[in-house]
Amino acid sequence: MIITPNKINRWMLLNLPAAWLSGVRLTFINEKKCEVKVRFKWINQNPYRSMFWAVQGMAAELTTGMLLTKSIQDSNANISMLLVSNKSSFYKKAVGKITFKSNEGEIAKQLINSTINNITSKAWLKAKGYDEDGDLVSEFEFEWSCKKRKNG
Repeated sequence: MIITPNKINRWMLLNLPAAWLSGVRLTFINEKKCEVKVRFKWINQNPYRSMFWAVQGMAAELTTGMLLTKSIQDSNANISMLLVSNKSSFYKKAVGKITFKSNEGEIAKQLINSTINNITSKAWLKAKGYDEDGDLVSEFEFEWSCKKRKNG
């Protein structure tokens, strides 16, 4: 399957219903960057009238995970991926539309190339969430582990 926002958003409805119901939507992807948007609404709020941190985490994880998925697909290699660790920081209440951006496509590509040569590799990929005013709301870092699968 060629990775496009429409295809991934339809896939999310069936395979990641919590993200889909929360309003997480892939809006842009290429080999260098990925963007995911989520709007603050009743279903994804916390008791403090802002977006629940886990919803922000789902959106941020999707940005880095899709860059890695695209790099795996482009390599034609048989590679599995696993999220093994994460870190996050929050700077401002998440209200309105939050856009998560990751420009770490080159790191994702290097991770896949390293995995092809070394069987197992790890790398940290970062995603940042911005509100409609362009202010940084939150920042997530995800450590991904990739492993070459045995053929057959």
